[in-house]
Amino acid sequence: MRENGSVERRTVLRAAGASVAALGLAATAGCGGDGGGAGDGSVELRFAWWGAEERAKRINKSVALFEKKYPRIKVKTDFQDYVAFWEKFQTQAAGGNPPDVFQNAVTFLRKYDKRGVLLDLKSQVDAGNLNLDNFRAGVEKVGQVDGKQLGVPVGSNTMSLVIDEKVFDKAGIKPEQGWTWDEYFAALKKIHDTQKVAGDTGYFGIMYLYDLFLRQNGKAFFTEDGLGFAEADLTEWWTDAYNRVKAGIITDPKKIEQLKPKSALASGDAGSEFTWDNFTVRYATEGDSSYGLAPIPTTDGKETGQYLSSLMLSASARTKHPKEAAQFIDFMVHDPEVGRIMGYDRGILATTEQFDAYRPADASSKAIAQYEEDVAAAGVLGAITPHPAGADTVEAAFLRIAGDMSQGKTKVSDAVKQFFSEAKTALAA
Repeated sequence: MRENGSVERRTVLRAAGASVAALGLAATAGCGGDGGGAGDGSVELRFAWWGAEERAKRINKSVALFEKKYPRIKVKTDFQDYVAFWEKFQTQAAGGNPPDVFQNAVTFLRKYDKRGVLLDLKSQVDAGNLNLDNFRAGVEKVGQVDGKQLGVPVGSNTMSLVIDEKVFDKAGIKPEQGWTWDEYFAALKKIHDTQKVAGDTGYFGIMYLYDLFLRQNGKAFFTEDGLGFAEADLTEWWTDAYNRVKAGIITDPKKIEQLKPKSALASGDAGSEFTWDNFTVRYATEGDSSYGLAPIPTTDGKETGQYLSSLMLSASARTKHPKEAAQFIDFMVHDPEVGRIMGYDRGILATTEQFDAYRPADASSKAIAQYEEDVAAAGVLGAITPHPAGADTVEAAFLRIAGDMSQGKTKVSDAVKQFFSEAKTALAA
């Protein structure tokens, strides 16, 4: 999942959220559509994903290996950036012609299952065409919704706190597993007071981080069919964050906007930033300091609320070739050579075959792998919170409204009301 971190995610979610309402999808069922086939028994699968050129090179190389092993199956590949991918996919799905296999994420599973777009892969598991064994830390469950297997993970990641190690060392702060939010905020103030830099780039608009905080307190961002928290909860979270911005221990949001697409952590304008652990490779290329991964703060000194999330591969319910689609997915997630080719481009490799086959050489990738091993060993990983249909639109709204609130464009109370109004509309669609 090696997009360009939280900055790119902010940009694409705004666009994705804006496009969702405009593009309806007709419900589809069964097999049909525009799958390829020929009189000689050969089959053509269409495979689509989002990402940059580097990911395309790695995937196309992996596809070539698959075609060598399965010479009668040809794979036609297609990729765009995140926004363009989902706009094209929505149009294809509405027309009943989505790709046979495509990259997917947890926020879209219920949405497209509700519209009959996704193939339940359990039948292919039962038929022996797809193996769900040997997934690390139970990450295969990320693709399970309402008893269906709607996606198969290709990599895993979890929320983390990236720190500027030099800043933290100079301030005399050493984060340890089980530290509390009070200790974290005290650390931010100490960094601000001693190092004359904001402690954090701004955490209040990260939906998945807020989900962890809620989970630490017996709630969750989503239930299976709606939101799992109240207006009073969000009011407290955003009020606290806004006060810390005003106190200077959070980077000025206007500065954040000016620095984009560069992170304020990499520019030296903050000492830490919450993000997915596999995004952390960006800081070494953007910044001049040394960066490390620190534990997520806790409410009770124990539970972090963390879980493994993942990019995954899904198949179309309309594919004419469910067996071949399943064989392709199986190859892409289990083949050791594919693991060596893909590396951590889409997160820490999900299966033990691929994880054991790839040995990262760079310090950033080694640190990411070690972080996930440490989190798993700490016993804090739980099951991912279910995401209802419309979760992608809700996430886009949360990010946008939090940004407006942090810059003083809207009051906290108004921002909370606006978010709940937009979320209610998105989840009812």
